Amino acid sequence: MGSVPHIVEDCMGVLQVFSDGSVNRCSLTDINFNIPVIDDGSVGFKDITFDQKNKLSLRLYKPISTNQDSKLPVVFYFHGGGFCLGSHKWPNYHNCCIRLLSVLRALVVSPDYRLAPEHKLPAAIDDATSAVEWLLREALGESTNNRDAWIGRTADFDRVFVLGDSSGGNMAHHLAVRLATGSVQLAPIRVRGFVLLAPFFGGVERTKSEEGPCKATLSLEILDRYSFKTFRASIPVTQSRNHPMVNPFGPNSPNLEKVALDSILVIVGGNELLKDRVESYWRKLKDLGKKIECVEFEGEQRGFLMNDSYSEVSDEALQVIKRFMTENSN
Repeated sequence: MGSVPHIVEDCMGVLQVFSDGSVNRCSLTDINFNIPVIDDGSVGFKDITFDQKNKLSLRLYKPISTNQDSKLPVVFYFHGGGFCLGSHKWPNYHNCCIRLLSVLRALVVSPDYRLAPEHKLPAAIDDATSAVEWLLREALGESTNNRDAWIGRTADFDRVFVLGDSSGGNMAHHLAVRLATGSVQLAPIRVRGFVLLAPFFGGVERTKSEEGPCKATLSLEILDRYSFKTFRASIPVTQSRNHPMVNPFGPNSPNLEKVALDSILVIVGGNELLKDRVESYWRKLKDLGKKIECVEFEGEQRGFLMNDSYSEVSDEALQVIKRFMTENSN
């Protein structure tokens, strides 16, 4: 008889990896967010399969009432979860997308992606690319139903923005690099900018904000037990947290000096342990001459927009995003 599989990686109980390679991932019911779904009847949504091969779906949101003569920009929203957890069906992400639509007056596209450790990076970035290619097929009328009615009647393919939260923010960065290098031919789609909400970056050396002391909900203990372990679960076993998918300015990361990145907005909470990494990312891209800005919300913790999309500070952040979109739509 073989030995009974034992846990080799435990990310705070929400994700457990066993010695035989099997994975136990908490369900939405297990996590019990206690977050009610907000639905005032003004937003419609439906789930669409965008990748048949990998059985991946997205949730498409649109206003119930729209002016048929006025096209709306398209906003992609890539959820967080350390590359290991999450789905567009989770109520916090769902509420955030409804709020994005209401304030930004946009079609919102919230794709799922393959999760680690079963699917190591760059699988998630490949799936983000696949979601953009789905929109491209819709724009060209090449989908199986010719074109989704919600997209065809409402979408302004000339104004597309990509927004990502935490690991989704990491994905937004890598998607920005891919699109800038021409790996995907986008016409007639035009991506105007990227919004990174507390992007989930890492590295071997600790930053000052990671060392604490800090009042952040994400304590150093949690950072070690969850954040660093999810990084370890999402990259090849032999690699460190300086892997290019984790650290965009690591020793083996591509040189972005000559990459023509579209405009980037970075938003970070002042009380989160990963703040220094986010600010370092912003400074380094700015020093390379990229069009990037960073807005810090003093006293806020990680995920403030995603966890309470109707708070006063979330309203402020949404107005910053709205201004960014307006400035980059001309």
